[in-house]
Amino acid sequence: MKKILVIGAGRSSTSLIKYLLDNSSKENWSVTLVDYDFDLANKKINNHPYGTSSKLDANNSEERRKFISNSDIVISMLPARMHYNVLKDAVELGIHVITPSYVTDEIKLLNDVALKKGVLVLNELGLDPGIDHMSAKKMIDDVELSGGEVTGFESFTGGLVAPESDDNPWNYKFTWNPRNVVLAGQGGAAKFIQDGKYKYIPYNKLFRRTKIIEIDGFGKFEGYANRDSLKYRSIYGLDSVPTMYRGTLRRVGFCRAWNIFVQLGVTDDSYIIEGSENMTYRDFINSFLRFNTHDSVELKLRHYLRIEQDDYIWDKLLWLGIFENTKIDIKNATPAQILQKILQGKWSLSDEDKDMIVMWHKINYTLENNQKELISHMEYVGKDSELTAMSDTVGLPLGIATKMILNDKIKMRGVILPTEKEIYSSVLPELETYGVKFKEKLIF
Repeated sequence: MKKILVIGAGRSSTSLIKYLLDNSSKENWSVTLVDYDFDLANKKINNHPYGTSSKLDANNSEERRKFISNSDIVISMLPARMHYNVLKDAVELGIHVITPSYVTDEIKLLNDVALKKGVLVLNELGLDPGIDHMSAKKMIDDVELSGGEVTGFESFTGGLVAPESDDNPWNYKFTWNPRNVVLAGQGGAAKFIQDGKYKYIPYNKLFRRTKIIEIDGFGKFEGYANRDSLKYRSIYGLDSVPTMYRGTLRRVGFCRAWNIFVQLGVTDDSYIIEGSENMTYRDFINSFLRFNTHDSVELKLRHYLRIEQDDYIWDKLLWLGIFENTKIDIKNATPAQILQKILQGKWSLSDEDKDMIVMWHKINYTLENNQKELISHMEYVGKDSELTAMSDTVGLPLGIATKMILNDKIKMRGVILPTEKEIYSSVLPELETYGVKFKEKLIF
């Protein structure tokens, strides 16, 4: 019996655990789920005959290594900053390990030892990164195999609310970590290249430099640039490609409204708001506006950011309740933390809500002296607020790859990404059986 260890029982693990347990009898697996919150782990195992749950403080190296050493493969679902110790232990102990998170320079240094030990360290195997890598690289490889030369690649992904659950003026609800949404785009200028020209968008302009993308059957979206598109040229084997642009999708109108928060300064996470625990939402917004005892907070905000009363943005702001006298009740909170609390009160999925993943690729290439453009897109709707589209598209690739590794269908070793054909050719076909399918359309 093969032993699978999953470290981390958070929201992102739900679909992964279900996949592993659903296949455990047929594949002869035992699945161990460990988390600092034992009750959470126990709930997700739910007395399954092939599953066990245990408490683990992932920072306890002795306990961590004990669990890892007693497994055939490890899937780390911890926060990204905590992966390295798990990966290092696994490599030293000769155990395969997978994560959905970005590979770091520190992790890359494990490659030589992993090769020596005959261990696979597979990173960036979730949705984004993950399915984006695999679908993009398959698309690129297919074009090049046909004799085409890639001249441009663009890719956008969005975690959104499903159409049937879209019931608010923002056309958005949290489907993933709310903190990541609030802090999106920070940490440096967005970088990409278009027609051989390097382009940069600073954070304060990011949500006003958007691209409109229309997807058959789902309407129009707007995309804002991700932080660094340039690194994907080497990742995808397109080092000299003149256009490389990656971004995030939202419904049209979201970015212009979100820019209000950016310009106001309430997405900042670098300092503490004094006395935040005693402030109301209205006090919080007012603290970023000029001192004026005569004008209302609403009027000061509209004048400051030049928002007309009949502007659709105003309706979005009012709906969020940012002017209400609701107490913040968070001590020593940053502006970003306060904004997150406000948004969670309005953007959280209800039990009956469904989310949706949308992914869109465009590849330009030359073939026999002719210019070609190929569009590929995927939409996937979640089952409910637990088995979300986000959870499925993160968890299913991890589960499928685990099966392929244990069945010796994936033989690669070392620190790798799922851009390798051996990986994506194993994972993508089974993903299609779950409804994660890409539709291609040749534009010209």
